[in-house]
Amino acid sequence: MAFKDIRPSAPVHLLLAPKRHVASILTLVPEDRGLVADLIFAAKDIAASQRLLGYRLGFNVGRLGGQMVDHVHLHLLGGWQEQEKG
Repeated sequence: MAFKDIRPSAPVHLLLAPKRHVASILTLVPEDRGLVADLIFAAKDIAASQRLLGYRLGFNVGRLGGQMVDHVHLHLLGGWQEQEKG
């Protein structure tokens, strides 16, 4: 699933999260490789559908890494170039 970040850091700032609960990158097991790959490919598809010319993907890992929610999620940030063209 994907939804807008409530405190966006970019013109487009979406969070992509799996439906299956995984608390953090710290708790991933080898069997979760597909889950992580699915998040990245979903972000790629969403970025294309949003016509983003470039974007950043990122995971915050643990409280000291900025993770505020105990459910793994991938940040998709972009839209800067699109604003400049605007």
